[in-house]
Amino acid sequence: MELKGKKILLGVTGGIAAYKSAELLRLLQKQGAEVRVVMTPAATRFVTPLTFASLSKCPVYTQDGAPEARPYQHIDFPRWADLYLVVPCTANTLGKMANGLADDPVSLCFMSCAGEKWIAPAMNTVMFLSPAVQANLKRIREFPKVHVLESPSGMLACGEEGPGRCAEPASIVETLLSAPENDKPILGSSKSVLITAGRTEEAIDPVRYISNRSSGKTALALALAFKNAGFAVTVVSGPMEAPRVSGIEWISVKSALEMHHEVLSRASQFDVLVHAAAVADYRPKTVSDQKIKDSRSHLTLELEPNPNILRDSVAKKHPGQIIVGFALETADAERHAKEKWQKSGADLLVLNTPVAKDSGFGFDQVSYSLISKEEPVSPPQMGSKESLAQKVVSFVLTSLGGHSCQ
Repeated sequence: MELKGKKILLGVTGGIAAYKSAELLRLLQKQGAEVRVVMTPAATRFVTPLTFASLSKCPVYTQDGAPEARPYQHIDFPRWADLYLVVPCTANTLGKMANGLADDPVSLCFMSCAGEKWIAPAMNTVMFLSPAVQANLKRIREFPKVHVLESPSGMLACGEEGPGRCAEPASIVETLLSAPENDKPILGSSKSVLITAGRTEEAIDPVRYISNRSSGKTALALALAFKNAGFAVTVVSGPMEAPRVSGIEWISVKSALEMHHEVLSRASQFDVLVHAAAVADYRPKTVSDQKIKDSRSHLTLELEPNPNILRDSVAKKHPGQIIVGFALETADAERHAKEKWQKSGADLLVLNTPVAKDSGFGFDQVSYSLISKEEPVSPPQMGSKESLAQKVVSFVLTSLGGHSCQ
């Protein structure tokens, strides 16, 4: 979306990551946005309202900020805004927003905001993974016009390491810039997308298999981005660590042959196909029906190729259908990806190079670039998997002739 001229309301809650909101405010201003700030009482103990008032050049809406002078701030602030960001969003505020509670400026503005809302959860890993927080995240993702920024893994302020970090300000801005505008002409009411996700497992015997390290995080980001854009989303998924969220149809498979069957038998029903799964190129030619005994001698496996799901779906492509493929490359990536795009016939190919430190499999960021008729081959750049998903959705919406289907 275009941030220049945008009116953005920034909600700040009481977590150590509140200091990041000051940097986010400045980055939004550099993009030409006008920013106002609203704070919970706890947030004012981490960063003073004076800091945000000085940076935004506007009064900050706080719990004890003379509400009698402007009794309708909880309505006026969100009504002024084009979009509402809550960064960071603590477990407490998330629980309020997900369950219709509003007793502080940030949750009141969330309740009163009729526009687009983006939240960045930030908390300790144990809290983030707790059943209550995961249930609230699942619930709030189902709200219309609400987008949840993924909480990357890493070192937390408490010294522990794991998921729950607040998304970095630069990553948040990148995601917003990549997001489609929701106020543009709509596509129509019945656009649908089928996404492949996760990895495949190719059996050797009843207990062993050939597979890879795909976590399914990129496919989940794609599914949520398409869902937020108004698409009916179906995911054909092999095993993966990423959670399965509600509001999306999930079809489970294990092997490449099973995924090939499910995709090709359904492909004609969809407007868009996105091949994001890490499908095994080969499978054992024979599968033992008993566990192969460990004899400490050499074991030779004869492999045969699996069908190419992307090429086979392109071969059956119907007029107007958009097909997106993925290419994972680790050497001479741009040349190999361009060759794959040309051979596949896909409308868009995402080049994915998951070899940089702290990126790729299981991480929240990845090195990638897009290849299409409109996108010349360019060196991969590091970005969040959410921003990748938003760029894919933007390409699809433009190709279909609109910008939203809500």
